[in-house]
Amino acid sequence: MKRKQFAVIGIGRFGSSVATCLARQGYEVMAVDDDGERVQKISEVVTHAVRADTTDEEALKSLGIRNFDAVVVAIGHDVQASVLTTLLLKEAGVGHIVAKAQNALHGKLLEKIGADRVVYPEWDMGMRIAHNLISANVLEYIELSPELSIVEVAVPQAMVGKALADSNLREGYGLNLVALKREGMIQVSPKPAEVFRQGDILFVIGDNKGIYRLEQLD
Repeated sequence: MKRKQFAVIGIGRFGSSVATCLARQGYEVMAVDDDGERVQKISEVVTHAVRADTTDEEALKSLGIRNFDAVVVAIGHDVQASVLTTLLLKEAGVGHIVAKAQNALHGKLLEKIGADRVVYPEWDMGMRIAHNLISANVLEYIELSPELSIVEVAVPQAMVGKALADSNLREGYGLNLVALKREGMIQVSPKPAEVFRQGDILFVIGDNKGIYRLEQLD
């Protein structure tokens, strides 16, 4: 089976992190930036590292960019370069484009011109830190929309010894238990009779208001 190929455009902190992670997982990665020093540094980690101006249509095409399974536009504070690069990638026929946005307006613009997924690294990290501060039980927090999130949380003390059916998660909090992690093993869609134990980790999805209430439990 052919290994997936990824391109990461913009090798700042976010871009280099994505490129490095993909490369370490064994995927072919091409890193692109107009800063020669960044290109040189990442060249030791990825499959290919190229210095190029991706707002130049011909330069972008010369990279064979449409042959990649996905392209990540991780350009930093240059919103114009980010938008133009995303537009050119779409016109070039790239199958899947993930673009980093600085704010909501930037994100909406990226979506309108064809980004398949828009990410907000600073916002996402801020949300995680905030929820970690609210409750020490929260291990991971991912906002899927303004109304819906998925959270990885240590089972609240108030639920230890209770069966899932008696925990009131769905009726009282509007939440669904997707999976349960216990002693390193993950149970997908636990049965209603499953009794929560000390040390269990819950993967819960649902309304943000319900998640906030769950965070308040001791």
